[in-house]
Amino acid sequence: MVNKQKKATEFDAIIVGSGPNGLAAAISLALEGLKVKVFEASGTVGGGMRTGELIRSGYLHDICSAIHPMAVSSPFMNRLPLDKYGLEWIHPVHPAAHPLDDEPAAILYNDIHETAFHLDDDEKMYLKSVENIAEKWGLLSSDILAPLRFPSNPADMMKFGLKALQPASLFSKRFNTERAKALFAGMVAHTILPFDKLATAAVGLVFFATAHNKGWPIPKGGSQSIADAMARYLETLGGEIETSAEIKKLSDLPSSSAVLFDLTPRQVLRIVGDDFPLKYRRKLTRFQYGSGVFKVDYILKEPVPWKDHECRRAGTVHVGGTFEQIAASEKKVYDGEHPDDPFVLVAQQSLFDESRTPDEKQTLWAYCHVPNGSKSDMTEKIENQIERFAPGFKDVIDERITMNTIDFQAYNANYIGGDINGGRQNLSQLFCRPTGIYRPYATPAKGIYFCSSSTPPGGGVHGMCGYHAAQLALKNEFGFKKSDLQFNL
Repeated sequence: MVNKQKKATEFDAIIVGSGPNGLAAAISLALEGLKVKVFEASGTVGGGMRTGELIRSGYLHDICSAIHPMAVSSPFMNRLPLDKYGLEWIHPVHPAAHPLDDEPAAILYNDIHETAFHLDDDEKMYLKSVENIAEKWGLLSSDILAPLRFPSNPADMMKFGLKALQPASLFSKRFNTERAKALFAGMVAHTILPFDKLATAAVGLVFFATAHNKGWPIPKGGSQSIADAMARYLETLGGEIETSAEIKKLSDLPSSSAVLFDLTPRQVLRIVGDDFPLKYRRKLTRFQYGSGVFKVDYILKEPVPWKDHECRRAGTVHVGGTFEQIAASEKKVYDGEHPDDPFVLVAQQSLFDESRTPDEKQTLWAYCHVPNGSKSDMTEKIENQIERFAPGFKDVIDERITMNTIDFQAYNANYIGGDINGGRQNLSQLFCRPTGIYRPYATPAKGIYFCSSSTPPGGGVHGMCGYHAAQLALKNEFGFKKSDLQFNL
């Protein structure tokens, strides 16, 4: 229960920022009976979960997140009754496809055995690498998507860790076929890191496992549907939300016992300032932001003319060729260069969600990785890569709009230099984000917490950063014990 010895405040807890983690933190606190208010600088809630008519009226484009394997696989998100608040998931026939130059595309099927079978000589190795993680995802996910701690399933986590901590470049040597290596590379590239970095294999394995667990679904009507459902649910719990309310200093906020920031270190430093000790401020200034993204949204006259028609049955298409080609592209970005043949993530939501367009035309979502703060226009390079596997693609483009890293930061202040992950996710910052391993959500200032993707487990629409931050605040500020909690993973 709430600690009754606290001095009277207008709210028990304040959340600054309404991305997936801010809303998750607010819901977690409200579920325990606390009076909670969320402040959002933009005119709508959502952070990276927003959808808009970017080009023409009636054509819906996801501005950042598009496909949501982590949302349905998250131990927090999948327990929320969001279907009662308007959220409807659509599952493409295939979670993902990876086109290749001289052979059929590698396909990530929902069924693990079908995926393995089509990897030919790597069938047994794929099953050996992924099957245990996929089968035990319900148990493993609470430990994988958490701060560093003693796991609740130590034996299974040890098996996972022995694979996951490897560099993707080393792990890929388990596979013999170019098809399996390429499929793995498309998953690993979501790290936005060179493939020779430790723990890059982890993301590849997790994305494989989620496909075989609950799939890679699309929210009907766009990613905004997730944010809107979370907001409606929060309001039924008594939570309040105020949009178009940018917080510039702590005194802008009403009184509360706890403030949780769904913001990155640079922004929190600007707001909290001297309330943090000098040593902690210096640590926050050393926080590293990662590479950025360049994105193109399209209206197409017709679907992408993929050479392999199976690609049209996938919600996500990873465009970049072989393992070596994708690894080289990601290494260039990390080194501050712009690759001529970038790895391109493509989402074709309108093939499966008719609500995205008012007619027979299609919308398409595509982005590549670029150096942080890049102002380069990657449109031609992105389109050349798609054309490589879909001859005639340029002929079906009706209209496009682009966003560089500066545009992304202007859209969402959390995307510093176009970094959509809330900070570089290399091994040194995987668990030690933003400043250390021990209680990463807490700060030295009483009642001030981080709950953003700048804390473990990092980027993605899973809400787990917000959930874990809320649990610590419940313990520290309100006297809750684990046995007191109504919502406990």
